[in-house]
Amino acid sequence: MAKFLYRLGRFAFEKRRLVVVLWLGVMAALVAGAANAPTAPPDTFSIPGTESQQAFDLLGERFPGTKSDGAQARIVFVAPAGQQIGSEPNKAAVERIITDVAGGAQVKGVLDPFQTGAVSKNGTTAYATVSYGVTSDNLTDASKTALTDAIDSGKAAGVTVEIGGSALQTKPEMGAATEAIGIAIAAVVLMVTFGTFAAAGLPLLTALVGIGVGIAAIVAIGMSTTTTTLAMMLGLAVGIDYALFIVSRYRTERAEGYRAEEAAGRAVGTAGSAVVFAGLTVVIALAGLAVVGIPVLTKMGLAAAGTVAVAVAIALTLLPALLGFFQNAVMPRAFRKATAQPSADGNTLGTKPLQVEKPNMGTRWASFVVRRPVAVLLIGLVGLGALALPVRSLELGMPGDESQSSATTQRRAYDALAEGFGPGFNGPLTVALDVRGVSDPKAAVEQASRTLATTNGVVSVAPAIFNQARDAAMLTVVPATGPSSTETKDLVHALRAEARDLKASTGATMLVTGATAMNIDISQKMTAALLPYLAVVVGLAILLLMVVFRSIAVPVKAALGFLLSVGAAFGVIVAVFQWGWLADLIGVQQTGPVMSMMPIFLIGVVFGLAMDYEVFLVTRMREAFTHGASAKDAIVTGFRHSARVVVAAAAIMIAVFAGFIGGGEPMIKMMGLGLAAAVFFDAFIVRMTLVPAVLALLGNKAWWLPQWLAKILPNVDVEGESLNRVEAVEPARELESARI
Repeated sequence: MAKFLYRLGRFAFEKRRLVVVLWLGVMAALVAGAANAPTAPPDTFSIPGTESQQAFDLLGERFPGTKSDGAQARIVFVAPAGQQIGSEPNKAAVERIITDVAGGAQVKGVLDPFQTGAVSKNGTTAYATVSYGVTSDNLTDASKTALTDAIDSGKAAGVTVEIGGSALQTKPEMGAATEAIGIAIAAVVLMVTFGTFAAAGLPLLTALVGIGVGIAAIVAIGMSTTTTTLAMMLGLAVGIDYALFIVSRYRTERAEGYRAEEAAGRAVGTAGSAVVFAGLTVVIALAGLAVVGIPVLTKMGLAAAGTVAVAVAIALTLLPALLGFFQNAVMPRAFRKATAQPSADGNTLGTKPLQVEKPNMGTRWASFVVRRPVAVLLIGLVGLGALALPVRSLELGMPGDESQSSATTQRRAYDALAEGFGPGFNGPLTVALDVRGVSDPKAAVEQASRTLATTNGVVSVAPAIFNQARDAAMLTVVPATGPSSTETKDLVHALRAEARDLKASTGATMLVTGATAMNIDISQKMTAALLPYLAVVVGLAILLLMVVFRSIAVPVKAALGFLLSVGAAFGVIVAVFQWGWLADLIGVQQTGPVMSMMPIFLIGVVFGLAMDYEVFLVTRMREAFTHGASAKDAIVTGFRHSARVVVAAAAIMIAVFAGFIGGGEPMIKMMGLGLAAAVFFDAFIVRMTLVPAVLALLGNKAWWLPQWLAKILPNVDVEGESLNRVEAVEPARELESARI
């Protein structure tokens, strides 16, 4: 592989204008395709194989015309203190507001609380349900403004009005502002790392090109824009990382005396090999999201995996081509001054080997760890273990209006309904009954209603609604507890258990669904998929790293280190978002369960980045070891060349992810804190501390591979051993050619 990538790098460097034109052509074609592609339908969230989804499918089939994904608003009215909402002036204000909202073009129907009995027992609170014919994403500004105007109209009449439901929900965004901040931070870190505008700018430029190509391709092939969030985030992350590594290696090769085209070829042949395998581990982690079995998550994973593949291709081709335009501009000032000085015979050298580098921070840190590996290892393990302890209390769930800030109308509506109607009113359960083929459908539905009403934890059961064919019915069950409580989860399981008895006695099939039941099913599905996902992703990555490093200990150590960093990150999430530690500091007003998708999401993203750091750091150690350095000297050599790059890449990612903590949505805060903490733990504690300590303790055994396995595994030559013969003669050729 090293030879192939070496030739590819030299070709791209020498034919740089052609390569740049080809990439611009590809991007232009994809952008044109995306612009002309029909608008993709929004992704509908589904969880195949769960009872909730079966019930939704049944209701959609038997109750045609109902739009289960249509937006809904719940307008909550609270009377002034000491008054009843049904008193004449308050009732008139409520009906006036309902009439105004009902006139909207997208409104499908409005249920008057005084006609449906949606008034609390104490008479102080009422609510009106507004149904729309479109999803919340497609609601116009006029429809949303009509709802927010209702708040002002109620205030003018002395009635408190709050809006709940999905109509005013906004998608959590990690869009232009966050990306711009991330790019700005990346530019500063790259400038500090390289010290030249050209070297700092090339990784940013190639990363942006990669994002443009990847996102345009996603849209052009008909995938919805919701799948681009993860692709954009990771495309920026790995695009910068991969280019950073190759540019750094190019500068090292030039400093050792190689001509620009040779340095570009060698950089791609060595660092490029690491980029290929680092990219493969990321692709495995993202494509592995298909194991979960949730279509939206699968699409997001595949879209992001494709964008990462584009980032790898750009790093191997477009980047060396651009280096051809900035051959000396990317080099340090000292190098440019040295190459501009005339030699003893009066000629100016094209390149000139610099003096041997002095020990840097990376070499000093590695030397410290190598001298005290046991103490460093124990401190690191105890620290990460302590941080991971809160994971034992991890609870999964889906955030709702109860997790919103009290400054939002959705949260105030939630609280008003809970106070007026009970906490379970915010999380009603929908029960679907399939009575096709049942001898007495009405009797079967009545028996089901009685069974539901007498179940512990049920407050009320609404009258059944039959479909037109009278072969299906729908009931609404209000629990006694809130939607995210453990008691409600137990109630859902109890109702589903009673469905078996109903089936045996009447032949009717009873299915429990609704937003609350759906969230419970999502949590269970995610929990069940976690171990298979880890097994597939970590197992394949270990095999891949075994090929890269030709070692058993190094890949196993890499995987175990990743589990430590992820465990510590989840400990931080639980401590902040469940226990409330330092919650006020980041603006978390309500503690609750961790988002169900967070474990899978965090593992998928962080695993890819962690393996990037592992490959970038340990590849140089492996290279030094195969070239004759002792095991401990190889560790120090690897840190001398790669520590600065890994620190820069990690600092960029931590800063970008930490920016999400300032978002208003609790879900975005959780993602930002979890990702930032995981990258910090993995890069600085695992890769920069535990990895050298373990390798120092193992010594030569770290690179041991059984002979029978060595014969089976392909030798991909990631350390560039096949390029050694070029190394022996190239500097001499360079100096000779410079004098001619």
